[in-house]
Amino acid sequence: MAITGASRGIGAAAARAFAAAGAKVALLARSQREIDALAAEIGAEALAMRCDVADWTSVEQAVATVVQRFGRLDALVNNAGTIDPIARLSDADPTAWGQAIDVNLKGVFHGMRAAIPVMRGQGGGTIINVSSGAARNALEGWSSYCAGKAGALMLTQAAHLEEGPHGIRVLGLSPGTVATEMQVKIKASGINPVSQLDPAVHIPADWPARALVWMCGPEADPWLGNDVSLRDEAVRRAVGLI
Repeated sequence: MAITGASRGIGAAAARAFAAAGAKVALLARSQREIDALAAEIGAEALAMRCDVADWTSVEQAVATVVQRFGRLDALVNNAGTIDPIARLSDADPTAWGQAIDVNLKGVFHGMRAAIPVMRGQGGGTIINVSSGAARNALEGWSSYCAGKAGALMLTQAAHLEEGPHGIRVLGLSPGTVATEMQVKIKASGINPVSQLDPAVHIPADWPARALVWMCGPEADPWLGNDVSLRDEAVRRAVGLI
C-alpha cells in the first residue's frame, strides 16, 4: 500500500499503523530525509520515495515503482495536503492559492489516476482520500483549502460511481482537528474560529491512522463514496478509539 504526505503528521502515523497491521508500506513525500528515517524505523517492508503529488509524472512513476517492488497496490491513502495560504480572498496571493489547489485537489486526482488502472488490473483495491470538515463548511481565510477539499470529496464520489463496479473501494476520512504541524500554523494565523481552539481538544494523529486501517476492511463499506467522520462517536467506537 502507499501513503502520500508520509513524512509527518497523519501520514507518518498511518505508515506505522499499516506496517503494524502487516502491510508493506510505500512512503511518498517531498521530504526524503524524513521518509528515509521512517522507513528505517519500520523495517525492510517499507519503501521511501520522494514524490510531489502536484506533479503527475512524479506520482505516476512512484506508483509504478510500488507495483514493481511489491507486485500490487492494494490501498492508496491520498493524505498529502497544505493549509497555506491562510488569507482572505481579497488578500490571497494567486500563485500560492493555485499551488494549494495543485496539492489538495490535483494531487488527489493524480493519485487516483495512477492507482485506478493498477487496481482494475488486479481485480480491486481501496483508495482513501483524507478529507476535512472544510469540504462542506466554508471558513474565513481558508478559501483555497475549502475549495480543494470540496473538490476532493467530489472526486471521491465520482471515483466510487465509476470504479465501484470494478471492485475498487473509494472513500474519504474527515478526521476533525488533529494535533499536527498544520494546527500550529492555523493557531498562529489567528483567523477563523479553528485558530481559537484550545490545543487540548485536538485528537492525536494515531486516531486517524487507526481509522485508515479500519477503513480498508468491509466494516467501512457503508461509507463508500463518502467521508467517514471521526467526530462521529459511533465511528470512534467501531474503530476502537473509545
